[in-house]
Amino acid sequence: ALKRTDEARRILLDLAAENPKDIRPVEALANILRGRERFAEAIGHYDKIITMLGEPKPAHWTYWYARGTSYERIKDWPNAEKDLLRAMRLDPDQALVLNYLGYSWVDQDLNLQRGLKLIRKAVSLKPDDGYIVDSLGWVLYQRGDYKAATVELERAVRLTQENDAVILEHLGDAYVKSGRWDEALQVYGRSQELAPDNPQIQEKIDQVQKSI
Repeated sequence: ALKRTDEARRILLDLAAENPKDIRPVEALANILRGRERFAEAIGHYDKIITMLGEPKPAHWTYWYARGTSYERIKDWPNAEKDLLRAMRLDPDQALVLNYLGYSWVDQDLNLQRGLKLIRKAVSLKPDDGYIVDSLGWVLYQRGDYKAATVELERAVRLTQENDAVILEHLGDAYVKSGRWDEALQVYGRSQELAPDNPQIQEKIDQVQKSI
């Protein structure tokens, strides 16, 4: 919590060495490193965890998900995809896995139909998760279905109580495609309040104002 990550790392490595069969210090270290965006280091510790597990059980999906998302963040998609698929096989009803894999596919123009299907299933499992609903809305936007995208993105904004700059920006983009200029300016403005250092928002506001 104090961001003294290297000190925490030393303590947890010592604990792991003293208790080589205890997965907990290795898991704690892996999660801390991933949370600090030290993804390559985290992957090495998730490797150790997965080796320690032996025969995986459905509840172990989290380790493949965590390692897979770490691979994705360092742009190693082949290994990321492999781990996310394994996580999904271990537990096919984990919305986090379905959303991450489905969105990643669509974002890369891969497996478009299956990706959209996974995201829809994730939404059905967690209909009140604004971030997952945003994924569905943004994928629909990318596919050019602006009307359906707007419905989902409006719902995502409501679910996140208008407190996520990226989701608000997505909704603004959908409003622009529908010619709803005033509403676009409103949500872009709120997005800018939350993320004042994002230069794209001001550019989009300027473009909308020129179009009115």
